[in-house]
Amino acid sequence: MKKTTSILKWLATTAIHLLFWIGVYFFYTYFLGYGTSNTAYVNKFSLFLMPITICTGYFFLLFLIPKYLLQKKQVLFIVYTIYTFIVSSFFILLSILYGLVFSYDLTINEASPLTKTLPFIVFGVYFVVLVVIMLGLVMHNYNSALKSEDLKNKFLKTQLQLKEQELKFLKMQIHPHFLFNTLNTLYGFALKKSDNAPDMILKLSNLLDYILYQVEKPKVLLSNEVQHIEDYISLEKMRFQENLQINFEKEIHSDLIQIAPMILLPFVENAFKHGNHFNGKLSIDIRLKTSDNSLFFNIENSAKKTINSKKGIGLENIKKRLEMLFDNNFNLDTNQTDTKYVVSLKLPLKNEY
Repeated sequence: MKKTTSILKWLATTAIHLLFWIGVYFFYTYFLGYGTSNTAYVNKFSLFLMPITICTGYFFLLFLIPKYLLQKKQVLFIVYTIYTFIVSSFFILLSILYGLVFSYDLTINEASPLTKTLPFIVFGVYFVVLVVIMLGLVMHNYNSALKSEDLKNKFLKTQLQLKEQELKFLKMQIHPHFLFNTLNTLYGFALKKSDNAPDMILKLSNLLDYILYQVEKPKVLLSNEVQHIEDYISLEKMRFQENLQINFEKEIHSDLIQIAPMILLPFVENAFKHGNHFNGKLSIDIRLKTSDNSLFFNIENSAKKTINSKKGIGLENIKKRLEMLFDNNFNLDTNQTDTKYVVSLKLPLKNEY
C-alpha cells in the first residue's frame, strides 16, 4: 500500500513538471513569435532554448536553493548564483546561436520571424528561471508546513496517549492493602463460618468489578459511585467491627448526575488508610451534596498531627487526576488539626471535562 502510494505520488509530481515545461515552451513560442506568422520557425527556435532553461531551473531548484539558501548560507548562495548566471548566459547565447542556425531554413523572404531582440530573449529565459525559483520556495514552504503540522499532530497524539495512560493509572487508586485486609477478614469469617461471609464476598466482587471494568468509562452515574462507596464502607465495617464510627450523609438533587468514575472513592479509602484511632475508635464523617451546578464532597477522619507528617501519595495522585479532568475548574482543600484531617472538594457538574 505504501509502495503504491509512493508510485502514485511520483507519477503525479512528474506529470506536474511535464505540464509546467510544456507551458514554458508555449510561453516561448508566444513571447518570441508575437506578431509573426512564421510559427514553424518560432516553434523550432524555442526548442533550442528549452534544455538550458530546464537545466538552469533544476540547478537552482535541486541544488542551490536547498543546499545554500534554505541552509541560511546567503553569501555562498549569492556567489554561486553569480557563477551560475555567467555560465548559463554563455549556454543561452550558444542555444540562441544554434537556434538561429538550425532554424534558418524556415525563414521567409530572408526576414527574421522573431519579434524579440537578443536581450529580450535572454530576459525571457531568466524570467522562467525566476518563476522556477519562486515556485520552488513556495513548494518548500508548503512541504515544511505539512511536515510541521504532521509533527505537531504526532506530538499531540503522543501527548494524548501519555495522558490517557497516566489517567488510567491514576484511576486505579484503591490501595492493595485494602484487598489484603479484606481477604484476611473474609478468611477469618470463613473459618468461623460467619453469616457475613457471603455478603462480604458479594460486596467485594461488586467493588472489584467497578474498579477493574467500570473505571474505563468516561462517566458513570453519581448514584453508582455512591453505591460503591457504601459497599466499601460496609466491608470496612466488617473488618473494624466496633472500632469504627462512621457517618455518611447524602443530599443528591437528581438521579441523572454523572461524574468520572473513582473520583470520590479514593478519598474514602485514603481516610481509612491514614486515619488514627482515638479512644479505640476510628472516626470518619462523610458529607455529599449536589446543586444544579456543583458537587460538594467533604470528608473528615480522626488523625494525629505530627511534626514530620507528609501528604500521602494517594492524595497527590487524586489531585493530578482532578487537574487532568477539570484543569483549574475545581476546588480541593485539605486541613490538618491536632485530631482531624479534613478534605473539602467542589466539582462543577455542567460543562466539565
